[in-house]
Amino acid sequence: MSSTFEPEAIRRDFPILAKSFRGKPLAYLDNAATAQKPDAVIDAIASYYRESNANVHRGIYALAEEAEVAYHDARKLVARHLNVDQEEIVFVRGTTEALNLVAQTYARENLSEGDVVLLTAMEHHANVVPWQMVTERTGAVIKVAPIDDRGCIDLDALWALLDANPVKLLSLTHVSNSLGTINPVSEIVSEARKRGVVTVVDGAQSAPHGPIDLKALGCDFFAFSGHKLFGPMGIGVLFGRKELLAEMPPYHGGGDMIDEVTFEKTTFAEPPQRFEAGTPNVAGAIGLGAAVEYFRGLDLDAVAAHEQSLHDQAQAGLESLPGVTIHGKAPDKAAVLSFSLEGIHPADVATFLDSQGIAVRAGHHCCQPLMEILGVPATVRASFAFYNLPEEVNRLVDTVRKTIDCFK
Repeated sequence: MSSTFEPEAIRRDFPILAKSFRGKPLAYLDNAATAQKPDAVIDAIASYYRESNANVHRGIYALAEEAEVAYHDARKLVARHLNVDQEEIVFVRGTTEALNLVAQTYARENLSEGDVVLLTAMEHHANVVPWQMVTERTGAVIKVAPIDDRGCIDLDALWALLDANPVKLLSLTHVSNSLGTINPVSEIVSEARKRGVVTVVDGAQSAPHGPIDLKALGCDFFAFSGHKLFGPMGIGVLFGRKELLAEMPPYHGGGDMIDEVTFEKTTFAEPPQRFEAGTPNVAGAIGLGAAVEYFRGLDLDAVAAHEQSLHDQAQAGLESLPGVTIHGKAPDKAAVLSFSLEGIHPADVATFLDSQGIAVRAGHHCCQPLMEILGVPATVRASFAFYNLPEEVNRLVDTVRKTIDCFK
């Protein structure tokens, strides 16, 4: 890993970035969907399978003990990164499973008819559908805080909803995956706590862009996916305050989440083991631990400044082109830029960009309610990471210009 923050040098840590597609060097600008993986992560996973592979929790031989230590060390790394206790870290498949876990355990046990689950208008489907499923079963209802023309939560409307309704739970994204808006989560969580409202934060898009201090943030639950934090797919994290986890029933039943089993009754293990039934994704956890170590080894202030510079360069370049609309102009944004071109379908734009080796995402980004608010069926989304370069942004803008010319 590079000792100083030099994007050109850091790119060498990511082998896939040296590839070419369509005869052009890869410009990977789809980091909000998944981030690429450094050698440190790839090597950690390969090393586990080559040297330490055994099932955890069950073995009393040396190899199994080695695997067990590596698995629990990964939990410690994640806990330290989030500034919480390791007993508050539950390994899951990703943000989606983490949110479903909270919905089907905590919320299902604590919501009653007429209670309110409060969301915002910019939520990903993973932070909408689980709450719909649980409110249908409990008789609770969903209310939605609106956003303004910049893509910011209307805080006055949010406070009014908190005060006017029997809100039991507030779940919101830390950073919008479509608009890039960084929400003032600490302020929102503080106001919710004053009213006795339990808070859930979708951190899928905030985790890859800087340090997360959950004690400072103050939320009750926080979820993120490993693959967006430069780790492997199929592993994620749910943080839950230990007193809440202790009251929650298990999500899945099976091996390793039990205390004692008879055919008449089962008693369950303490958290987090209670929520990790069966053989866990040991290699995924180890890979996530390696990703966290890699990320923490970077100059995160320099990372933030570099990503902001890329975003600003891209926005200025695209806004200079005819017929381009930028969706989301919050004053505090992550390096996510959604746009549309007048008269050209986003899928056609993405296809044209792909012909030049530029990878972006086109679609509704699992935010169909938000797209309806924006008045578009889909957008093109370019999302940046610390390994992206200004020349890649120039390629993006130049190719969008050619796309516009082609469709005239």
